[in-house]
Amino acid sequence: MNRKLAIAAICTLPLAFATNVQAEEEKSAFTASAELGFLFKTGNTKSGDMKTGFNVKYEKDLWLSLLDFDLLVKKAENDDEDFETTDQKWTVDSKTNYKLDTNSKNYVYGNLRYEDNRFGSFENQTSVSAGWGRHWYKTEKASLFADIGPGYKSDVTRATDTMDSETQNAFIIQAQALYLRQINSHVEFKQTLSAKYAPKSGENSTYSAESSITTKLIETLQLKVSFKVDHNTEVSDDTKNTDTQTAVTLVYSF
Repeated sequence: MNRKLAIAAICTLPLAFATNVQAEEEKSAFTASAELGFLFKTGNTKSGDMKTGFNVKYEKDLWLSLLDFDLLVKKAENDDEDFETTDQKWTVDSKTNYKLDTNSKNYVYGNLRYEDNRFGSFENQTSVSAGWGRHWYKTEKASLFADIGPGYKSDVTRATDTMDSETQNAFIIQAQALYLRQINSHVEFKQTLSAKYAPKSGENSTYSAESSITTKLIETLQLKVSFKVDHNTEVSDDTKNTDTQTAVTLVYSF
């Protein structure tokens, strides 16, 4: 009897292994991560900053889809010793790539982005673009993607004492690049570049770049240090063209 049970167990091993592999493949199509960071100041001045976000990735066969959400909130103490919001910005960025065939480095893409900025020159900015891209470079440790295509954007300006809010629509040419490098088994470098160029004179063009280094603390927890630059060419007189953001956050992958 024990011998028959052993033979039956051995016979079912390939089936169990195939089931586990299939489950792992199904799970690996989706990956996600969430990040969170805080900064609190007390003493002569009191303030609190929070940065959070999540990223979802789907990759299977010829498809690669990315969804990124980012939120930044800052509160500071005013003259009445009450906390008030001094900065608030959130963005949603969705992009899907489709490879032309399994062996091709070329792909077509579609990209949609929305940004809401409570204290910026624009109340919100929306852009949509589609075009062609290529996986230009790939090794075991590094990878480079770049794409370009036509698009359309809509900027809603913030009302001032002398000007009402208005919607500015423009045709754009969008170019993006993503560089990844695995420095070692625990540290990864990431660089993104994005340009939304409005060819018509007087229309707002936007440029952004973000550099980050992620260090693995444990299997599912990483420490991320990032520096981001956003630039608008046409802004109101009381705001600056360029914003920068430096952040240290914990990232949980699942």
